[in-house]
Amino acid sequence: MAIQNLKHPKLKLKSMLLLVSSLYAGSVMALEPFQVKDIRVEGIQRTEAGTVFSHLPVKVGEIMDDDLASQAIKSLYGTGFFKDVRIEAENDVLIVTVQERAAIAQIDFSGNKSFPTDKMKEGLKQVGISESQIFDKSQLDRAEQEIKRQYLSQGKYGASVKTVVTPLERNRVAVRFDIEEGAVSKIRDINIVGNKAYSIDDLRAEFLLTTPNWMSWWNKDDQYSKQKLNADLETLRSFYMNKGYLEFNIDSTQVSITPDKKDIYITINITEGEKYTISEVKLAGETLVPEDELRQLIQVQAGETFSREKVTQTSKAISDRLSNDGYAFSNVNPVPEINKEQHTAAFTFFVDPGKRVYVRRINVVGNTRTRDEVIRREVRQLESAWYASNKIDRSKERIVRTDFFSDVNVETPAVPGTADQVDLNISVTEKSTGSVQFGAGLSSNEGVVFGITVNQNNFLGTGNRVSAQVNTGKVNTVYSLSYTDPYFTPDGVSRGIDVYRRDVNTSSLNIGTYNTSSYGGGVRFGIPLNERDGLNFGLSADFTKVELRANSPIQYQDFCGNTTGCTSNSVVASAGWVHDSRDSIMFTTKGVLQRLTGELALPVLDLEYYKIDYKHAWFKEVIPAYTLMLNGEIGYADSYGNKNYPFFKNFYMGGVNSVRGYDNGSLGPRTTDTLSGRDFALGGTKRLLANAELYLPIPGLKESKQFRMSAFIDAGNVFGPDESYDFGGLRYSTGLGLSWISPFGPLKLVFAKPLNSKSGDNTQAIQFQLGQQF
Repeated sequence: MAIQNLKHPKLKLKSMLLLVSSLYAGSVMALEPFQVKDIRVEGIQRTEAGTVFSHLPVKVGEIMDDDLASQAIKSLYGTGFFKDVRIEAENDVLIVTVQERAAIAQIDFSGNKSFPTDKMKEGLKQVGISESQIFDKSQLDRAEQEIKRQYLSQGKYGASVKTVVTPLERNRVAVRFDIEEGAVSKIRDINIVGNKAYSIDDLRAEFLLTTPNWMSWWNKDDQYSKQKLNADLETLRSFYMNKGYLEFNIDSTQVSITPDKKDIYITINITEGEKYTISEVKLAGETLVPEDELRQLIQVQAGETFSREKVTQTSKAISDRLSNDGYAFSNVNPVPEINKEQHTAAFTFFVDPGKRVYVRRINVVGNTRTRDEVIRREVRQLESAWYASNKIDRSKERIVRTDFFSDVNVETPAVPGTADQVDLNISVTEKSTGSVQFGAGLSSNEGVVFGITVNQNNFLGTGNRVSAQVNTGKVNTVYSLSYTDPYFTPDGVSRGIDVYRRDVNTSSLNIGTYNTSSYGGGVRFGIPLNERDGLNFGLSADFTKVELRANSPIQYQDFCGNTTGCTSNSVVASAGWVHDSRDSIMFTTKGVLQRLTGELALPVLDLEYYKIDYKHAWFKEVIPAYTLMLNGEIGYADSYGNKNYPFFKNFYMGGVNSVRGYDNGSLGPRTTDTLSGRDFALGGTKRLLANAELYLPIPGLKESKQFRMSAFIDAGNVFGPDESYDFGGLRYSTGLGLSWISPFGPLKLVFAKPLNSKSGDNTQAIQFQLGQQF
C-alpha cells in the first residue's frame, strides 16, 4: 500500500502509523486537515458513484483529516464491492480511486442429468452464488461441496464437480460447473453380526435399505443414504425392544465402499441381551383423573413380554387424556425397576399434569380468498375455554376435509407473560378449488364412459359447492347440476339443491331390456348429530318415461299394461342416518361406516313404493399395513296402495362392486325371452350382501399411497317379490383385487373365481373399472 500526498507532505513516522492502524489493504494519504472543495470517484465500472458517496464520512464543505480517511477506507471495503481502495488529495479535491471486485455475469452447468439447471441455481443461492452477485472464490468452493453432497444423497459416490471461471469484459466472470455424475452406488450386502433370536433375513425385512431387487428401479431402496440407515437402525432397535429385549444395543456400524465406488457393504454389530417380562405396573403422581379410568389406558400388564411401543403408547394415552381436560403440558414418565437376575422390569408411570391452561384467542392466517367464518365454523375448540387436545385435533381434521387448502398447520404457543394461557394459531395455504375436468373411463360393464365435470367447491370463498356434470356411457347418460350449502344454518345444517336428466339403456346388459328417460330435481338437508353421526332428509320429483321392446320380460309389460311403455312419475321423500369414523375414504385403515337410508314415493302421482337399505362396514388394521374389512348390506323394497312395484327400481347384484366374479347385475331371479331364447336377469326387491376383504401392500411398494391389493370373499344375491331371504341361495366368490390411484383416475382390477355358480349364471374371471370412483 502506497501513501501519497500531493499537497501536504507529512512525517514518514506518521504515515507508517496510519498504515499499521488500517486493517484493510488500500491507500490513504497522511494529510493536514483541510476543507473539501469537491469529491471525485475514479475506477468504477458497475457501481453507482452514489454508492461510494453514501459510504464516505465527509461531505463537500466539511473538514477532512486522517481519522476520516481511515474510516472511509474501512467503510468502502465493508461494502464487499471493492478489492482495492485509494484515497488521495489534490488542490483540496478528495479523490477516491477504487478497483471493483469481479461480478458473476452467468452461471452454466454441463453434465447435470439428475438435477435440472433451474433447481441447481436455486441451491447455489443458498450459499451466496447467483448471477449479478460479487464473485467470491471461497463461496465457489462451498458450492462445489454442496453439489457433491446432493449427488452423494442420491448414492452417486463417484460424482465429480469441476469449476471453470472465465473472465469477461467490464470486470465480470462466467462460472461453469462441469459435472460427471457417474453411476449410482448399489448396496451389495447388509450383514448383521450378533443376532441369535432372529435370522438375518427376518431383520433385513424390517429395513428400508436393501440389496438390488426387481422393484429397486422404482423404490430406489438399494441406494445408500445415511438418513435411511439411521432410520433402519432405529427400526432395528424398536423391533428388538418391542419383542422384550430391554438391553438390546447396536455396538457399531461400518459402511465400506469398493475402490471403483460402485458397491457398498454395510455391517451392523449388535448385542441382543436377554428377554424381559413385565413384573408390575403402577401409577404415581397427581393423576387428577380417576385412577380406574387411567388404568384402562395402560397397554402393558404384569406377566407380558416387555414392549417399548406399548410403554410409549401408554404414556401418550395418559398424557392425551389429561390434555383433554386442559392440562396441555402434562408429563407422564415411565420409570423402570429392572431385575437383571430374573430378567423382569416393573414400571411406574409418574404423572405430572402441570398447570391447567385455556385458549385465549384463535388466530387464522393465510386465507386470502376463503372467508374467516368458513374456517372458524370447523373449529371445535372455543376461545376462553379450557384447552382440549381432542377438540384441537378434530378441528384440524375438519379443516383439512374441506379440501380448500393444500396445507393446514395448527400451533398452540404460550401467551407471553402468563402460565395458564395459550393461543390457537391456524395457518392455511389456499389451493385452487375450482376445476373443469374432461375425462374418459373404461368399465367392464359400461364400456367407454366420456364425461365433463365443472366443480367449484369454495364458491366465492363461502365454502358452498357448485357442480355441473355430464357423463355418457353405453348404459347410463347423466346430466346434473347441484348446489350445496354445508352451513345453511349456523349450527351446521346443510342444504342441497339438485336437478338432473338421466337416460338408461339396458340392451348391453344381461338383464331384461328396457329404456328409461328421467328428469327431475329435489332439495335435501343434512343435520349433524355429533362429530361422526348425521341425519339427512330430502324431497324430490321424478318424471320417468319407460320404453319397452318386443323382447322385454312379461313382468315389465305387466307393470306398464302394454308392450310399448308407460309414464311413471313420482314424488319421493327420503331420509337417512350415517355414522362415519373412517380415517380415509379411498384407502381406509380403521373405522366404521354405517348407513341407513330409506325412500318413499308419496301417493300423489303414478308410483307408490318404498325402499330401505342398511350398510355396515368395519375396518381394522390387524398388523401394520394390513387392514381387514368386513361389510354387510341388506335391502328391502315393496309397493303399497295396490300398485305394482316399479321394476326399474329393482335391486341388482353382481359385478366389481358387489359379488365379484359374476357379471354385472346378473344375479337373482331370471326369465327367458320366448322369441330369442335369451336369458334375462330381472333384479329383485330384496338383497343380501357380505364381503370380507384383507387389504395389503403390494410387495416392493409397501410405502406407496397409490397402490393396494386385497384378497376377498364375497357372498350375496337378490330375491324377487314372491321370494324370501334365503341364505342357501347366496352366491359366493373369492379372488384378488388391485386398487391404483392412477393419473387417469382410480383403477380397480379384480381376478375372481365363483365358488358355487349355478346353471344359467353369467360369470367373469376378470373385471375392472377405470376413471370412476369406487
